[in-house]
Amino acid sequence: MNEKDVIMDIYNINDVIRENKIEKLVFITGVTGQDGSLLVDYLLKNTDYFIIGGARRLSIKNHENLAHLDNNPRFKLVNFDLSDTHSINKIVDKLKPDYFINLAAQTFVGSSWDFPAQTWECNTTAIIHILEAIRQHKPTCRFYNAGSSEEYGDVEYIPQDEKHPSKPRSPYGASKSAARQLVKVYRESYNLYAIQGLLFNHEGTRRGEEFVTRKITKGVSRIKKAIVEGKSFEPIELGNVKAKRDWSDAEDFVDGIWKMLNQKAPNEYVLSSNETHTIAEFVWHAFKAADIEGAWHGQAESAEFSISTKDAIKYEPVSSVLVKINPKFYRPAEVDLLLGDSTKARKELGWKPETSFEQLVEKMVKNDLKQIGL
Repeated sequence: MNEKDVIMDIYNINDVIRENKIEKLVFITGVTGQDGSLLVDYLLKNTDYFIIGGARRLSIKNHENLAHLDNNPRFKLVNFDLSDTHSINKIVDKLKPDYFINLAAQTFVGSSWDFPAQTWECNTTAIIHILEAIRQHKPTCRFYNAGSSEEYGDVEYIPQDEKHPSKPRSPYGASKSAARQLVKVYRESYNLYAIQGLLFNHEGTRRGEEFVTRKITKGVSRIKKAIVEGKSFEPIELGNVKAKRDWSDAEDFVDGIWKMLNQKAPNEYVLSSNETHTIAEFVWHAFKAADIEGAWHGQAESAEFSISTKDAIKYEPVSSVLVKINPKFYRPAEVDLLLGDSTKARKELGWKPETSFEQLVEKMVKNDLKQIGL
């Protein structure tokens, strides 16, 4: 996708809107990421709306997730930055979108300890500017902000539903929790259709490499290739593999987001698989998807995941340790268990996840194996 062709000036897009007599317009931030690009695909398939994606101009392009949309007449990109109040205000004022879906954020929990102020500015302060722009220029616009199960943090009960209090244990979780309160205040004060979904962990083939799930699946494909070629390899290094998460397929979640945005009255919902699995389980399933079986042994920092005797005989690998623990990946304050209860969404929205945990892991591994020619 040629950046100079795809990123349009906002005024040129207004010309396109007028010329094509476009009636419904959706503005989505974070379209170069996993959730944003998947939502664009979903809306192009399931609606006839015109979609505009906001993306920061970078010295190095990151449009891989949008490459398949080259020359699509119903999708355009504009320059947009959540840290720029003027950028936010201009988008809402000039385009008057019917939907503003904010999926951009500082999304990496681990980095939020290194960049707490940046995390707050991007995930919280920017939400004030979006809500203010909508209030002033297009109060009928339906606004969605991406929330997170990290808001729950130090959980009080299991599973977590919409009524569970916010008890975040990271700057990221705190920023999302504060944003939720802002969305609620504007919804109730100005009668805006403004909501923030409570999304538990969701992954897929477009997941960024800085996230632990993609780090694992790419590591598995790297090790598989080395074994096939009879070469040595370095093990994957992880932190707390006992942490339990509720994982779903991101493709299932974009359907839930759109359903939340199209109810008679604004309401917030949990999206989750209603199952929990440890990172250690994810590792086991990921290697199994690559036809490599292993086993965990050892405790705490000495724990390792090594190839099974059967597969060691089968493959004759140069190395045997597939995964080891590195304490530098431990978080200052860990959330040990997250398990969602999406009963409300399943009942009121008619939503449910279609992909199982095992299917999700296999899908991600097969994609990464394909990318390296296996």
